[in-house]
Amino acid sequence: MLMSGMYSEKVMEHFRNPKNMGEMKDADAMGTVGNPVCGDLMTIYIKVKNNRINDIKFKTFGCAAAIATSSMITEIAKGKTLDEATKITRDDVANELNGLPPIKMHCSNLAADALKEAVKNYYKNKGKK
Repeated sequence: MLMSGMYSEKVMEHFRNPKNMGEMKDADAMGTVGNPVCGDLMTIYIKVKNNRINDIKFKTFGCAAAIATSSMITEIAKGKTLDEATKITRDDVANELNGLPPIKMHCSNLAADALKEAVKNYYKNKGKK
């Protein structure tokens, strides 16, 4: 079944040409989350400099929406402070993509959760809460 009719052009653009995709070997931290129901698995890698996300990459196994939301959250988060990054919501991600179908909103949750997990692990690695 072709799903492109339910996705905005921006979702399709981020799916076809994802930004910041790939593993980061020297990441300061990473966060991995998954949804066992749909099988999506998302990892976000961050490099931090002066409390800001200096570099960010993702690796996602999942549907078009999962890949698009991963790509979009990296675009939104790059350059933000760690505190600002943890405040990015699923709605921020979906809105930047000009909306997601209701049955795909969980993908934007995964993206926001993976970023929060990466920041949490960064603080854990640094011995902070």
